[in-house]
Amino acid sequence: MRFRRTGLWAHHDFLNLWAGQTVSVFGTLVGMLALQFTAVLWLDAGAIELAILSLCGIVPPFVAGPFAGVWVDRVARRPLLIGADIGRAALLATVPIAAVFDVLVIEQLYAVLVVTSTLSLLFTIGYEAYLPSVVGPKHLVEGNAKMSASFSLAEIGSFGIAGWMVQLLTAPGAIVLDAVSFVWSAKFLARVKADETRAPTEAHAPPPNIWREVSEGIRTVAGNGVLRALLIANMFTEAGSKMISVLYLLYLVDVLGFSAGVLGMIFAVGGATSLAGAWVAARPDVYRRLGPAMVVAALMRAAGTLFMPLTPGVSTLGASSLVANQLVTDPSWMFYEIHEVSLRQSISAEAMRGRVAATMRFTGFAAALVGTGIAALAGETIGARGGLFLGAALMAISGVAILFSPVVKLKREPVVVDVSG
Repeated sequence: MRFRRTGLWAHHDFLNLWAGQTVSVFGTLVGMLALQFTAVLWLDAGAIELAILSLCGIVPPFVAGPFAGVWVDRVARRPLLIGADIGRAALLATVPIAAVFDVLVIEQLYAVLVVTSTLSLLFTIGYEAYLPSVVGPKHLVEGNAKMSASFSLAEIGSFGIAGWMVQLLTAPGAIVLDAVSFVWSAKFLARVKADETRAPTEAHAPPPNIWREVSEGIRTVAGNGVLRALLIANMFTEAGSKMISVLYLLYLVDVLGFSAGVLGMIFAVGGATSLAGAWVAARPDVYRRLGPAMVVAALMRAAGTLFMPLTPGVSTLGASSLVANQLVTDPSWMFYEIHEVSLRQSISAEAMRGRVAATMRFTGFAAALVGTGIAALAGETIGARGGLFLGAALMAISGVAILFSPVVKLKREPVVVDVSG
């Protein structure tokens, strides 16, 4: 019996883009872990070296974010995605080569991560801007749902895959396979044939100016009620979620005494429930109106985080509380994120999508840094438990921001994509 493929399952270009994005995401996550393993196991790196390595993966994308959006909007996006993959593959390949000749030093890992993390940012912004050109407005939510589902699976499996690769192949050997994964991603992307719809350049258009183009992206977001609300909500979400990510292990492990193994099994539940959120997001018949559904999802993910500070201790009830956190927070988060991305893709002009995405990421990154500082202060003053409550409150504000915005009035994402530029 043969099954007839329908929708995006029958869309050749999307399937190749999806495969390329999935392999690239796995490569990015596994690559970061493999570099950390290499630093520890091969170079005997200490806490300071690991902290610097972590910053090398954070600071460059933060600084380059707004400018990356300009570049994404200036050039053809598919070649940019392929170039980002090939660049990461080439840079990662230098690590095992240096290890073979016994010349690998920690400074090389710093340099590799600085450039590969920036290329990963370009890839992420680029594919987000390119997806609407591949699938069109009709399949935008379904496309984002499938891509978000694969990202969720990558997050679940990346640590285990990286660990086994390091154990079987050594840390530099694992990086060889990681480099190969980016080559495969580029191969899938090379098969995509969809053309990008670009507005013709006006005869009297001003010459390219990076600062003007960055400011155009900021003004586009600030001047659109929907995009502005999404940005504000995203900033509160990033600040609150970063607080929680900093403090939750401190509270659950150091204060309550949960073991890492138990927490690992519990948090794996979140990966499965995230897939459920992606499934619901792609089926508008399940929910009646998009705007109210996004408000509910934003408030539910904040409410779900309350199960963490309310966990009574290491017990059946405590474990059940953490499972409830995964059952409520993760699918709500996935549902909201899919529609948030689809919504801004739908209402952004084709020529502005890269800069809109970059503006969102830059401000979210800044908010996450603020959340990290607040978490450190909260941990020393009101304690980890109090900090978790504060993080949940910040996340709840994101739902309020959507509630009192034009987003709440939307029934569905707009079906017409503006390509006027």
